[in-house]
Amino acid sequence: EHLQQARIPSGSQEKVSVPDSGPEMAESQVAVAPVVTSKLSVKAPEFYPSGYNQNFADSSFEDGYDGYLTLAEYVQDFLNHLAEQPGCFETEIEQFAETVNGWVTADETLQELVELVYQQATSVPNFSYMGARLCNYLSHHLTISTQSGSFRHLLLQRCQTEYENRDEATKGDETTRKQFHAFVLFLAELYLNLEIKGTKGQVTRAEILQEGLRELLNVLFSNPVDNNLMCAVKLLKLTGSVLEDAWKEKGKNDMEEMIQRIENVVLDANCSRDVKHMLLKVVELRSSNWGRVHETSPHTKATPENDPNYFMNEPTFYTSDGIPFTAADPDYQEKYQELLEREDLFPDYEGNGMALSGPGDQYFNDLDNKMDPEIEEAYEKFCLESEHKRKQ
Repeated sequence: EHLQQARIPSGSQEKVSVPDSGPEMAESQVAVAPVVTSKLSVKAPEFYPSGYNQNFADSSFEDGYDGYLTLAEYVQDFLNHLAEQPGCFETEIEQFAETVNGWVTADETLQELVELVYQQATSVPNFSYMGARLCNYLSHHLTISTQSGSFRHLLLQRCQTEYENRDEATKGDETTRKQFHAFVLFLAELYLNLEIKGTKGQVTRAEILQEGLRELLNVLFSNPVDNNLMCAVKLLKLTGSVLEDAWKEKGKNDMEEMIQRIENVVLDANCSRDVKHMLLKVVELRSSNWGRVHETSPHTKATPENDPNYFMNEPTFYTSDGIPFTAADPDYQEKYQELLEREDLFPDYEGNGMALSGPGDQYFNDLDNKMDPEIEEAYEKFCLESEHKRKQ
């Protein structure tokens, strides 16, 4: 019965003979299946959930490029790793850059690296910020500079290629526009994160990206379909304050022109009501200085001399005669010291919230012995009236 339940094929059963010790032992003879050794490896896909990447079993890249056949495999795995675990950027980027420095030794591999990062940043949702941070780090830590240029130079060339197709992209089909919008937002993140170090050590933003974003805003507003306008809204929310500050430093009034274009779109364009509402919110955001708060005057410490409301929120104390006083009172220190000395009347009061000790203490006995005659008479009258009502 046990063998039938296990469904062991009859062909695989072998009888094991045992010494004959009588009828009972003869009945105990059973067929036993042979032991089969599995050829399945512990690293087989069957042991991993679907979608699990075995290359990230240790969630790190400390082993460098050992085990990877090509640069593309290594870089793509690291990019996917960053997309899944963005918090590891600070701890693993140094090792990644060191490995890439040992691998990227020719113009072709540097071009390949730039393309891999660009595609990840413009095709994977929400990776544009991380991609811009990665580009900034590599632009300062990759030692190779080929005949075609450095990593940053090739990256900006790749962006230039996409930028030149801006007119056709904003007029294209929905898929084309979606890809172009991803590029626009990546370029915005590059403008915010890509640091250019000057000859004197100062850090600035890429001037060419600033001009590029202005032209991209113009072309988006020139083709006012809903998704183009939504992309423009995202771009302004992301970089509006920085762009306006940079334009003002040059004496330009470009942001005023952008706001005017938004107002014209709201009045004339055949876009949806929701998109118009989003555009008006951008105008409102800009009118509030992009949500930034600046102090109108230097901060000075409030004193009784320069602030008439200095004592407004000060607590009120009372003297032994019941006269109120605050910190504004000329005799405040003297009266407050008297108040502190009077606290000795409550020696059994504990600062942790415990109540006074109880009726058996001397303090309460003194209160009972010194009851006011008028109060004592009223109390006796109350007791008599209560007794009279109870009898009725």
